[in-house]
Amino acid sequence: MKLSNIKYAVAATALMFGATSCEDFLDRPGEDSYNTSTYYQTNDQLHSTSATMYNSPWYDFQRGFFKIGEVMSGNMNMTSPYQTFTVNGTDEDLVNMSASLWSVNAYANTLIKNVNELSGPATTEAVRDEVKGEALVWKAMAYFYLVRNFGGVPIIHDNTEMLASGNYNSVTRATKENVYQYIINCLEKAIDLLPTKPSAAGRIDMYAAEGLLAKVYLTKAGVTGKLNNEDLQNAVDYAKDVMYNSGRTLQPNYFEIFRPSGNTCSESLIAWRWTVGAEWTCQNSFQSDLAIGGFNEIGDIWGGWQGPSVDLIEAFGDNPLSESRMNADTRRKATCMMAGDVYEYFWEDYASTFSKGGFEILDFVFNDDKAVIESRNKMTGQSQTGIATGAQTVKHLVGDAFDHRDGTWGCGISYDRMASALATHLLRLADVYLVLAEAQTLLDGKTTQNAAALEAYNRVHLRACPGAQEKSAITWEEVWKERRLELAFEGDRWYDFVRLSYYDDAAARSELAAQKRGTINGITDALKTYFKSGYSNWDVSNCSYNSAVETSIDFSSIKFELPFPDTDKLTNPNLIKDPVDQEVPSYN
Repeated sequence: MKLSNIKYAVAATALMFGATSCEDFLDRPGEDSYNTSTYYQTNDQLHSTSATMYNSPWYDFQRGFFKIGEVMSGNMNMTSPYQTFTVNGTDEDLVNMSASLWSVNAYANTLIKNVNELSGPATTEAVRDEVKGEALVWKAMAYFYLVRNFGGVPIIHDNTEMLASGNYNSVTRATKENVYQYIINCLEKAIDLLPTKPSAAGRIDMYAAEGLLAKVYLTKAGVTGKLNNEDLQNAVDYAKDVMYNSGRTLQPNYFEIFRPSGNTCSESLIAWRWTVGAEWTCQNSFQSDLAIGGFNEIGDIWGGWQGPSVDLIEAFGDNPLSESRMNADTRRKATCMMAGDVYEYFWEDYASTFSKGGFEILDFVFNDDKAVIESRNKMTGQSQTGIATGAQTVKHLVGDAFDHRDGTWGCGISYDRMASALATHLLRLADVYLVLAEAQTLLDGKTTQNAAALEAYNRVHLRACPGAQEKSAITWEEVWKERRLELAFEGDRWYDFVRLSYYDDAAARSELAAQKRGTINGITDALKTYFKSGYSNWDVSNCSYNSAVETSIDFSSIKFELPFPDTDKLTNPNLIKDPVDQEVPSYN
């Protein structure tokens, strides 16, 4: 934890309000028009102050979001210490992730304090409450990531008070149980403050806070090493309230959740609402890190050397060494781009230049026809294959400039270098449904016929697999797998393993050890031959799976907690000491 960053974040809060957006609630005043002593005077100004919480302080968590959530969990193939569980305290992404989470906490604390102390008489109690409730949810989300990443961490309830006391470099770590209770305290207060319907599309409401609280209770249930049925029942109860009373519904077509038009869809409960504007940290930069080179006109993309793992592809029931795509689960195509998949929502303005009528990865990578390349007027991706596992990433990509701005699923504004306005969904309605189903299976001995749990599970599964039969009973194992497929590449899977490790460490290690984390030798040449033959010569006889990555890992010694950054430990030596049971602050 970079406590010097907390000091910085407190001071910087007043400087982070300038940006433009395709969501009205993200429109904020420019820096030169903002003054903390005069700005909290109207309801519109109050709403503007909370907009920053939806993007800027989270920006430096983006790479950690993927490397922890997806690479460590075995969903993503990437040559990285995160893939081999060898991350140390000097890792740049770890340092940035930690600093980002503590900045979120500092912003939330400062916003709550300013609303309480600076709001003018023209503001209403309802809006003051809503803004404070939003800040509390973001604070809870930051701590939820902190405790699952680092275990016991310090509880910074009031930055101003801590800075005044001068002890910010000597705070002690609270226990995991303390931290989870603090998260619960924050969310319970947020539920009291927030409206049942958001004041603008994309804003957090009471049911979003309840959905997060359900997930927190499910995670907390095993933190002592043994499952707590009261916590599990709380998870069920809060999730059921969201399912039956929020009025929210699942998006009919899964892939549309992850297009710009799905930024504020009913299914999205909590999300980073990115913008493209003057402030560098307000934007989504995922496409640069995840897409194959040449995927847009700007030349700001370098992600072709990584992609979905073989293990994830096979979990979807597909096979990188097969010419046929199973497609029984629609989420596979929306998550893993494979040979033969055609995407009408990527490069819509150039669909006629692809041999299959829409964006297809082999055509993009291997088509060296100069006339075709010139007609596309794009960079080519031929220097990066991006298919070492037989697949490339789909989620978090927006495509080219037309797709982002004017395409069928566009948002009407232009992207910029490493900057899109595509939302990053952190908590979706489907996630809450599966929290309900998992908690109920654990309550009922890992198999349940509970009506609400079945309804929740079936809603998610049948959307993904329309021809599947409705389940009349579900097991914990089925829900566990469903979570992986539903939320793959959404930065969440590693935290499922952390939750499982709390009460069944052996099971978590065993599943990780059984994964295929490596690449497929010869797959690139085989796919090139297949394309060059007009999609007729599928020959993978020279392909073989390379298991060197997983065989190099000692899964018996991996840790489910990451190290604190070295710089933070030097600043505060208490971070290397064991957590201490503490009195947990609450909000009156």
